[in-house]
Amino acid sequence: MPTDTSASDTQTGAAAPGKLGLLSLTALVVGSMIGGGVFSLPQNMARGASAGAITIGWLITGVGMLALAFVYKNLSTRKPALDAGPYSYARAGFGNFVGFNSAWGYWLSAWIGNVSYAVLIFGALSYFYAPFGDEGNTWQAIVGASICVWLVHALVLMGVRQAAIVNLITTIAKLGPIFLFVVLVFVAFNMPTFQLDFWGTESLTLGSITTQVQSTMLVTLWVFIGIEGASVGSARAAKRSDIGKATIFGFLSVLLLYLLVSLLSLGVMSQPELAGLPAAASMANVLESVVGPWGSVLVRIGLVISVAGAFLSWTLLAAEIPYRAAKEGMLPAFFAAENDNGSPSGALWITNICVQVVLIVTLYANSTYLALFYIASTAILVPYVFSGAYALKLALSGESYGPGDRRGGDMAIGALATVYGAWLVYAAGPAYLLMCAILYAVGIPFYIWARTSHRERTFTSIEILIAVGLVGAAVVAAYLMWTGAISAL
Repeated sequence: MPTDTSASDTQTGAAAPGKLGLLSLTALVVGSMIGGGVFSLPQNMARGASAGAITIGWLITGVGMLALAFVYKNLSTRKPALDAGPYSYARAGFGNFVGFNSAWGYWLSAWIGNVSYAVLIFGALSYFYAPFGDEGNTWQAIVGASICVWLVHALVLMGVRQAAIVNLITTIAKLGPIFLFVVLVFVAFNMPTFQLDFWGTESLTLGSITTQVQSTMLVTLWVFIGIEGASVGSARAAKRSDIGKATIFGFLSVLLLYLLVSLLSLGVMSQPELAGLPAAASMANVLESVVGPWGSVLVRIGLVISVAGAFLSWTLLAAEIPYRAAKEGMLPAFFAAENDNGSPSGALWITNICVQVVLIVTLYANSTYLALFYIASTAILVPYVFSGAYALKLALSGESYGPGDRRGGDMAIGALATVYGAWLVYAAGPAYLLMCAILYAVGIPFYIWARTSHRERTFTSIEILIAVGLVGAAVVAAYLMWTGAISAL
């Protein structure tokens, strides 16, 4: 297990060679969160909720995610030796197998999310070249997406710092179209349109307020995935103190943007109109209704830049977590291979091979952007829940606190983040939880392989029960999918 020694990061001056400074870390957080989700928010939120329920959904998400942001900020300073983000925290707090599942779930979410990004890019480009298809899953789109995957792969192999610089540039470039959208839609905002059936009581399809709010949860989670980006990359940070700053500043900036995009859109088009838009790039349709076709073109160009940057961010994060887990004996050694540039080449190759395989599957399974991001959002719940639980555990036990340190605030933050994570598990619903159980169960043989190759104990008694439960849930999910009782579509 990692020891709680002080980090050796440099604390003053500019970023050391190969290290990431505050700006790069903030760009990693913002670039990870602002991907394709923001461009689809108007439709994704309105498809199952009215303006009032959406407002409540953002309130819950804002409070819950702020608590999670403070969890990562606090843990980065109280446990500086734990420098692999959610995986490290879950392992330190709850044992090897829980830590492994946190790493595995994070990795799954990252690369499945990248598949959804690739599909989304070419779905947006279908506006200019119809054969790509509105859903971005035609053979032409899959070929284009595959080329993008391996170009990004080559960039990351050149070195993490070089890739981070490109990510910083794309993060700045993607914000321009979003800011312009906010300004133009603010000018066109119509209060009567926004207030029309504000609570969805006149709709026959939306359901109760609770049901509507629940429908927004995976969407709001999806657009905030990446909040832990600086924490995951903390081993490469030039200054430990920058990790918390980047996390909080990145979160607050992105929250404001998301609120404006989703709520202002409801003042331009009604909830039923937004719900009827194409799922991908619905922001383009909203702006087109305000300023004409050039607005759609602008947003789609912004989407391509944004998703390309997020794809790069998530390629970095997707490789970093299994690389760190393999270094500590939680995954087989081939995940821990590095190239001469210090890039996690082993994990990167495995990650992008998985992305490539699933891209091909989307061609034949006709998988959509919505289905992919729902699965990616559900897969990351384990890392998030255990991050909050670990922060709560530290505050309750007093570990890493001095005699005069106050723990009440940290207890409240840890408890709130944990409760929010549990609420998200409920909101995800049984179908996606069961399908994710299959993906988690697939990881168990890799864990056994890694532990036996290091000649270490594989499971404790409690961990055996957890593993059996995962396999049982996976068997049930496979049967239900076979019979058509549940589906990702």
